[in-house]
Amino acid sequence: MKKIFVGAFMLIALFLVVKGQPPVSDKTDTPGTAKPAEVDKIENTIFSEIKGRIAKGETFFNIFKKYKLDISELFLIREAAADVHELKELHPGRQYKITVDDNEKVSSLEYRINDDAILNVTRTASGFYAEKIPIKYEKKILHIGSVIRDNLISSLGEGRENLVLALELSDIFAWDIDFTTDIRNNDEIKIVVEGLYLEGVFKKYGDIQSAEFTNDGQSYKAYRFSNNGRTGYYDDNGKSFRKAFLKAPLNFRRISSYYSKNRFHPVLRTYRPHHGVDYSAPTGTPVSAIGDGKIIFAGNKGGYGRLVGIRHPNGYETYYGHLSRIDKGIRSGTRVDQGDIIGYVGSTGLATGPHLHYEMKINHRSVNPLAIKMPRGESIPGKLMAEFRSFRDRMDTQLASIKPPVFALAEKTRDNLHSDSL
Repeated sequence: MKKIFVGAFMLIALFLVVKGQPPVSDKTDTPGTAKPAEVDKIENTIFSEIKGRIAKGETFFNIFKKYKLDISELFLIREAAADVHELKELHPGRQYKITVDDNEKVSSLEYRINDDAILNVTRTASGFYAEKIPIKYEKKILHIGSVIRDNLISSLGEGRENLVLALELSDIFAWDIDFTTDIRNNDEIKIVVEGLYLEGVFKKYGDIQSAEFTNDGQSYKAYRFSNNGRTGYYDDNGKSFRKAFLKAPLNFRRISSYYSKNRFHPVLRTYRPHHGVDYSAPTGTPVSAIGDGKIIFAGNKGGYGRLVGIRHPNGYETYYGHLSRIDKGIRSGTRVDQGDIIGYVGSTGLATGPHLHYEMKINHRSVNPLAIKMPRGESIPGKLMAEFRSFRDRMDTQLASIKPPVFALAEKTRDNLHSDSL
């Protein structure tokens, strides 16, 4: 019956059109509804695409001139994009796409900002509209295993993505393992990590779901888990890997001088206490705050040269001396978070060469930073422990299946491939 009714309605409408009496008057057009002539114009418009990659030193001004596009439209596009992404911030190799109509008017412009977002500028009735569109990847779980040879970075293989993976892994275990001095040949790494793909092609790694690092015979496991809206890494008992302080404030080549109550000073040529640890590192090596706190000193201080002092909770203070320069914005009263760069290695003050002099005090008394056992951060609350244990057990099964060295695709977690590709 429904099909008969619709068919009858269409026959009546056709009869009225033939008689010159349209079934709907122009006066009753709803706002924004295109008239037949406008629809015909849109349908017959021919659009063409200009695609490419940004060359070194190239700008969109150059691209518009090259393809003889209206420069005044570029100014409007720049203005629309200003609060989303400055079009002058272009990087060689990044993709772009410009869609133009048969009158050489720009319909849209896309620019790949980075691996995570696209700038999309579209012509509307009132002008150009800009937005940042996130790139959604197909996610697959990857299993990676490696045996340490010389250092962590080379052991995970070449390429930028493996370098990033190595750095993220070192960040997870940074409170327990110093990957510059603690690791040994034949240490083992096992990683369960997201692999991000576009159109079936691997692009980069996502979040590390779990990892196991066997260092000098001792095994450390870390699991990624969300606790009260904050995601972090926890050990197999649900205790946070994050501690109040990092193990070291920088990546260094070696410890050139240890904490001592009677050390021979190489410049003053006399024996005196050395209330700190000296880390030998090249000039310009970034120095990070080992914990959250407030800057209590930032400037020159005698034999320490350029010095930064930080007051932390629970009576802790740390000091960073002989800096070549103090980072911009670091001054007394400034609050810093763990890992923030506060300065750079140098040899200012009484120093025979570039190194960082690092001190720690508790309630104004000097202590040996290497001998302090740092308390961990918060643990997973009891109400979430069952969920955590379930996730931990699944991860343990996957970690146990990895036999280094190996790189294997395990499973696809979800299918959310983004359709926008330049």
